[in-house]
Amino acid sequence: MSKQVRLGASSITVNPVGLGTNAVGGHNIYPNLDDEIGREIIRTAIDEGINFFDTAFYYGPERSEELIGQVVKEHGSRDKIVLATKGAHRSVNGEMELDNSPSFLRQAVEGALKRLQTDYLDLFYIHFPDEGTPKDEAVGTLKQLKDEGKIRSIGVSNFSIEQLTEANKDGYVDVVQSEYNLFKRDVEKDILPYTSKNTISFIPYFPLAAGLLGGKYTKDTTFNDGRAKNPLFQGETFLRNLEKVEQVREIAQAKNAEVAHVVLAWYLTRDSIDALIPGAKRPDQVINNLKTLDVELSHAEIEKIDNIFT
Repeated sequence: MSKQVRLGASSITVNPVGLGTNAVGGHNIYPNLDDEIGREIIRTAIDEGINFFDTAFYYGPERSEELIGQVVKEHGSRDKIVLATKGAHRSVNGEMELDNSPSFLRQAVEGALKRLQTDYLDLFYIHFPDEGTPKDEAVGTLKQLKDEGKIRSIGVSNFSIEQLTEANKDGYVDVVQSEYNLFKRDVEKDILPYTSKNTISFIPYFPLAAGLLGGKYTKDTTFNDGRAKNPLFQGETFLRNLEKVEQVREIAQAKNAEVAHVVLAWYLTRDSIDALIPGAKRPDQVINNLKTLDVELSHAEIEKIDNIFT
């Protein structure tokens, strides 16, 4: 078991490498997922010492939470597991709408408790901000649920700095989750300084930039999914991005590590990034993700990676 890190100002501690589970039961996100493979991914993670699982109502919808709940119950390890889930989506006439209202957030938490087969959630995030609900009012509802023992800590996801500041008016936010990777560093301007100053943990999603920072692609790689329209994968931009990845590969090879491990290790050197939630579509990928914890970067290497992507 690796060292444990604290999430924000909460009492919750986790392995710095957790598991993002949108490919466990996320049938609306990835085609042709196998639920039994999803369960095996969770089993493998628990057996390998991962104790931080990130899911959401939206993944499935609902199915990811259900599969995780099944495995945690069969494993009998609830007290050793940190379950984080997210809510904000409501289905209206077959369409998903965002709702942060107090009444809906209560419904979202109660639904997640049932699907995860537990009587408390370690971390509950507002998945996306809606347009109408005051953010401090939404977070205030989560504080009430925390006082009731139904959640242990409070998170917000995909909030702007203005929305985060409003949400944290009373100091209740423990964790922020947003997109962040070496190609998309907007949060360094305002969100990361705010989380660092206010003892809030920042959890990045899409840390490997749709696989581009995994070091697996070449100039001849073609894409027939969403990456085909992603600006990072277009023409000369794609070639320049590959050159940057190759510079990281030099560092990785010197450490007998993979590019992805070095990139993920770099994130853990950033202020307020206390834990990561890389995903996995197979059990062996779960084990591979944990190799991140074997990578130690020198100050010079940290600075070099920073400069490559500046």
